[in-house]
Amino acid sequence: MEIKKEQGTTTFKTRKSSWLVYIGPAFITSALVLGPGSLTLSSKIGAIYGNQLIWIVLVAILLMVAFTEMSTRIGIASHTSFIQLIQQRWGKWGAILAGVGAFLVTASFQAGNSIGIGVASSMILGGAPVMYIVLFTLAGALLLFAKDFYTVLEKLMIGLVLLMLASFLLTVVLTKPSVGDISTGLIPTVPTGSLPLIIAFTATCFSVVGASYQSYLVQEKGWTRNNASQGIKESFIGIFLLGLISLLVMIAAAAILKPEGIQINTVAEMGQALSPIYGDWATIIFMLGLFGASFSSIMGNATIGGAMLSDGIGIGHSLSNKKVKLAIIGVMLFGSIVAIVFGSAPIELIIFAQAVTIVIVPFIAIALLQLANDEQLMGDLKNTPLKNGIAIVGIIILILLAINNVYSIFIQ
Repeated sequence: MEIKKEQGTTTFKTRKSSWLVYIGPAFITSALVLGPGSLTLSSKIGAIYGNQLIWIVLVAILLMVAFTEMSTRIGIASHTSFIQLIQQRWGKWGAILAGVGAFLVTASFQAGNSIGIGVASSMILGGAPVMYIVLFTLAGALLLFAKDFYTVLEKLMIGLVLLMLASFLLTVVLTKPSVGDISTGLIPTVPTGSLPLIIAFTATCFSVVGASYQSYLVQEKGWTRNNASQGIKESFIGIFLLGLISLLVMIAAAAILKPEGIQINTVAEMGQALSPIYGDWATIIFMLGLFGASFSSIMGNATIGGAMLSDGIGIGHSLSNKKVKLAIIGVMLFGSIVAIVFGSAPIELIIFAQAVTIVIVPFIAIALLQLANDEQLMGDLKNTPLKNGIAIVGIIILILLAINNVYSIFIQ
């Protein structure tokens, strides 16, 4: 295999049999979406409704796959970044809206990721959570200055995804769930009172901002049209793992918490519930998965927010760009400071994030769909009617979620 470096990007020339070279971008996208927030929602749903809402995982992942795969093709088809493509079509303010919006959304949820890393590390190693928040924020900032940050990020995220998968798979094996009960959850039902959790889970796992950054990742990886087929397959595998890990946590919570009538507010409580039944080592196994989810999201969310902000205001987007790295560090520091000062994300911050999401997420989704149908840009990588149909359903759902946020924030 020959690897050629060019302007901070890695270009791959490889035999088709070397399929491992195509693993990376979607694993990063999967890892950054799988944060403490999504795992908490999976745990709460399993604890309250058992396996009844397994179907919602399949719906959210289908939509996430559709937009991630679409973003993959846009990144391969174009030599220009996603936000710069927006600027060409909708002007400077469209680019600023996308960049600043992505930054605000990711920064607003960074505190939860920092808290997750502190709690998980404290449960595994002992000591105060604040110490680990500081330690891993510094570690993340130092990683940015590795010689080839994209390669380091890719290997780190693949490792963390595999850690999560192993951790939560072992947890499910320990809990011995009923296969029959799991299969009943494939039939869509909406139990009384479940709608808010369904909405929250869909909004968390169906991350359009995360999907849009896939186009940047495939360009950092150096993929061209020759890599399109393998890149599209990789996007399916990476996002499938996102759904599988969420599903494993939901199934484990249904087996452990629901029979005992245990209600939880954080994913850490899910891990603690394992200890009386299976011993402290079972809690440590689960907490290793939470650590993987938290650290991957600290790095991934910050990378998205910093890179897309930099691109939106016109100072570049390459992960080798020092200004981009400083913006990424800014997102990390923001999350850590909020976590240390408040101990949790303030309700005002959560409401602010929801308000930003109302505008930015549907806009980014529509931009992805419009670009994916631009024949001049996409050529033979243009959307098919089936992909358009799924994307339109996804956009309708995003608009409905936005309407729900408007009602919750400004009317209710």
